[in-house]
Order: sequence, then structure tokens, then C-alpha cells
Amino acid sequence: MIGLILLAGCSSPVQSGSVNENGEWEPDRSIEIIAPSAAGGGWDTTARMLARTIDEENLANHGFGVVNKPGGGGAVGWAYIHKRNDPHNLFISSPPIHFIALNGQSPYGYEDFTPIANLIADYGAFAVRADARWDSLDELFAEMREEPENVTVVGHSSPGSMDHMQFILFANAAGVDITKIRYISDQEGGAMTSVLNGSIDVVSTGVSDAAEQARAGKMKVLGITAPERLQGDEFLETLPTGREQGIDTEFIVWRGIFGPPDMTEEQLAFYESIFKATSESEAFAEIRNMYGWDERFMNSTEFKAFLDEQSIELEGVLKELGFLRD
Repeated sequence: MIGLILLAGCSSPVQSGSVNENGEWEPDRSIEIIAPSAAGGGWDTTARMLARTIDEENLANHGFGVVNKPGGGGAVGWAYIHKRNDPHNLFISSPPIHFIALNGQSPYGYEDFTPIANLIADYGAFAVRADARWDSLDELFAEMREEPENVTVVGHSSPGSMDHMQFILFANAAGVDITKIRYISDQEGGAMTSVLNGSIDVVSTGVSDAAEQARAGKMKVLGITAPERLQGDEFLETLPTGREQGIDTEFIVWRGIFGPPDMTEEQLAFYESIFKATSESEAFAEIRNMYGWDERFMNSTEFKAFLDEQSIELEGVLKELGFLRD
């Protein structure tokens, strides 16, 4: 576990912008979207594609730019937004905002900000070597219900975070003793190699990463975390979901936009309108298809309700694993 990110301090008052005669908030400068990570990867790519679409499609009267603030699994960027408390500063996030806060790695979680809108959904996948003895999640979890410690699982994330937790949620729903699962964190990029060379049994990763190896005939995907089969790609359409194998759960790798803690109704309405128009644009639809993302727009109210529900589920599982105390 990394150390607690102590960049908090007290929030400054919400700054600048104005409300016009029609009751609409207007920014007085360009908008900054924080990608709380280095260049590349899901947060950065989503933020840049979002900003590019808004600007190229003329969906706002002010420019949208992206600034990278990596560190602490996202905690550095969140602390920056919270301290500034400025409606011109937004950030992109996904499930790690739950994990990092619940694990005590940041003083800030999703409740410390204003959920504005969710934009896309991505999904996870569980894959094994092409000659592995399992051909389905049902077969894998049947074995793990008997001897969970005999199967090793690898992911890119740390224990208690994304790749680990998506596998845990599915194993738990399948009746496996999740306290006995052997999970190995490989944050150096060797997770796929360790499965291909036979030293690890299962990789928990993103659909696109697993599909790349499966297309090449090197691995087989036992299941994906989506609620239903993916569309738009002949190969991806062949990948079975957990639900169709009798595992009643899903895990959505959502990516959404948050603002500072003290946004007004007028500020929120301004951004909701822009992001909804972006999500509905043909340009952003093409970007989703290019990256294999699903459309999953949620307005602020829907997004907050979704986050509340997901947080409760994740907190319960993390407690069962011993990461949290009552």
C-alpha cells in the first residue's frame, strides 16, 4: 500500500464564472480536464478524446484542455481538484476512486466531489492459455470451489484494486471462498507473459488486452464482465459473459467526469448539457467504436446513484478480504 496522500488542506471557495440573465452559468476561461495519470492509458485517452470532440464539434464556447497530474493511483489529481475547488477544473475517473479511498490511500473518494456525468463503459475479461484445462468460467470456478488455492490469478493492479477486485466479485458470486484465492500483482507489464509461459493460471485484465492474445490463438477468454455480449466486432461477439454462465454479477469499468465539491446547480447544468451532447455525437460514437468502449451515459443524479451502489458492494467485499475493518 502506498502512503497516504496528504495534499488535502481546506478547500478554497468556488471561484469565478458568472450566471447570465437566462440563469445559465458561463465560464470566464477555458476548462481544464485533469487526467490523474501519466500520458496514455484509459484516463488520459478518455479525457483527450472527450476534449477533442467538444472542441472539434463546437459543443462549447470555451476550449477544453487536458492536463496530466499522475501519482498515488489518482490521488494527486483528486487532491489538486479538491484544493482548488474551481468549476473550471474537472477530472476523469473510474472505479479506482473507490478502491484508493476505501484502502486509505487517499483522503478523498467520490463523495468528496460532484459527479457530473458518466460517459463510457469498458469491461474486464478472464483469460487462460490456449491449452488450459478450463473452457469456461463455470469449469474454472467449479474447480476453485473445491480447491481455490490451487489456482493462481494475475493482474496489473495492486491487491484490492481493479483487476483483483473484478475477479474477486465474480468468484464470490460463483460461490468460491475468496479469502483463499491466490492473486499476484504484476504492475510491470508481465501478466500476460506469466500466463503464456505457464507460471500463472489466469489473467484478470481488460477485454481488449485479453482479446488481442485470443485473436492470435495464444489464449482463450473464459468470460467477460459485461452484462451482455459486446457488439460491433465479430470476434468480441463470441466472448461469453459471466451471466450467461450462471454467474449473477457484472463489473463495469466506467469512466466519468467529476467536478469540485461545491458546484452550483447552474454549473452542473452547464456541464451536463455539454457532455450529453458529446456522448450523443457521431464523432464520439466513432471514438467509442475505435477503442471498443460501450455508450453508457448517466447524468449527475443517475451517476451518483450508481456510484453509491457500487461503493457499498465493493466495501463489503474488501471487508471480507480483510482490507478494511468495521
